[in-house]
Amino acid sequence: MRTDPARLAAYDTLRAVSDREAYANLVLPKLLTDRRLDARDAALATELAYGALRGRGTYDAILAECVDRPLAQLDPEVLDVLRLGAHQLLATRIPAHAAVDASVELAREVTHEGAVRMVNAVLRKVARGDLRDWVNRVAPDPDRDPEGYLSVYRSHPVWVVSALWDALAAHRGKENAYAEIDRLLEADNLRPGVTLAARPGLCEQADLVKQGAEPGRYAPTAAYLPEGDPAHLEAVARGRAGVQDEGSQLVALALAAAPLTGGSSGGHCDDQLWLDLCAGPGGKAALLAGTASQRDARLVAVELAPHRARLVKRALQPIRGVHKVITADGTQPPWLPGVFDRVLVDAPCTGLGALRRRPESRWRRKPADVSLLAVLQKQLLASALDSTRSGGLVAYATCSPHLAETRLVVEDVLARRDDVEQLDARPYFPGVPELGDGPDVQLWPHVHNTDAMYLALLRRR
Repeated sequence: MRTDPARLAAYDTLRAVSDREAYANLVLPKLLTDRRLDARDAALATELAYGALRGRGTYDAILAECVDRPLAQLDPEVLDVLRLGAHQLLATRIPAHAAVDASVELAREVTHEGAVRMVNAVLRKVARGDLRDWVNRVAPDPDRDPEGYLSVYRSHPVWVVSALWDALAAHRGKENAYAEIDRLLEADNLRPGVTLAARPGLCEQADLVKQGAEPGRYAPTAAYLPEGDPAHLEAVARGRAGVQDEGSQLVALALAAAPLTGGSSGGHCDDQLWLDLCAGPGGKAALLAGTASQRDARLVAVELAPHRARLVKRALQPIRGVHKVITADGTQPPWLPGVFDRVLVDAPCTGLGALRRRPESRWRRKPADVSLLAVLQKQLLASALDSTRSGGLVAYATCSPHLAETRLVVEDVLARRDDVEQLDARPYFPGVPELGDGPDVQLWPHVHNTDAMYLALLRRR
């Protein structure tokens, strides 16, 4: 019996993630298209690939109890087959015998006969208990080691659990953080829906609703697609709308909504120059460019990586107005200081706020990455402030709630300058509840059903 195409596609996705440090959200759609999987097989492949990646920490802890050697000594191919099998047994409605048999056939196709026998024996052990039974058996005591317990139960590295807990405490208070940390980790493991962004001047939310989407919760540009491929929507196919998390949209719209003061334009919109300092892949740049074009303003979008700069150009191509894409290093800008009215710094970060969409990031990132990225984030924010005129605005954003990438970056940069003030960003998120005490804004998957986007608004004095 030959391995079914859905399980093989899921396995090949896991191998690409492990071998090439690929991203599942880029690899899997191409595999599904190239192999022409029907809707049923595509849905199964997606569930298995993403489910195994999200649950890897839990499944590895369980598999370690069922294998007679350290998991690091297993062939990587065998370990990925076991992870896929564990997910089917513990987190889907697939019957146990079918999950084991299908995993054995997959092992027979992609490994060797000795591994086939081991996969069969190990997964039969896994099938003897359900997920709750196994977690109670292999996880630390939740009272003595709550972070260790949550790490196994909700499949996050301990350091990520600790960082998210600290961020919750800083923004929502210690008591709320204690009550909400499990909900946040659980939300990270839920499959996110598809959110569309109507690009101003080209499309409106109502147009997307007419094509089968549902209105977004907060952003006037947002719409949710309950099912189907967004590429099949006419607005998306023509570049009048794109796929973009609602939190990401809210950040860009907040920068566009906040008022300017002083300057050559006297706070009005004519002849303004806007800057997106880290523009790839272009979602926020497209929203800003569309909004700028409606105000007779222009956007300069900067991206260091050439292939990402090309994505930005593609996103901006349908938008009216004269907008420019530059391939450059934002920390060493090729323009004069003080020339921009509005600047967005969507800084490179660990991506801990988007684990719903990129589950492999939690296993790929290390604590040392945070300090390395913080250096770059401070450099980019300082460059953005230098590039902004007096009375102009800078929005510092990350898709990570980690305090060392958010508040601490802003505080460090502000402590070094006397020409910058921080604004209360909350008024520029109209209708969005539970924004905390400010002045910055931190969104949460378990509260707002968005990625955990962070925003600080700064004005150059």
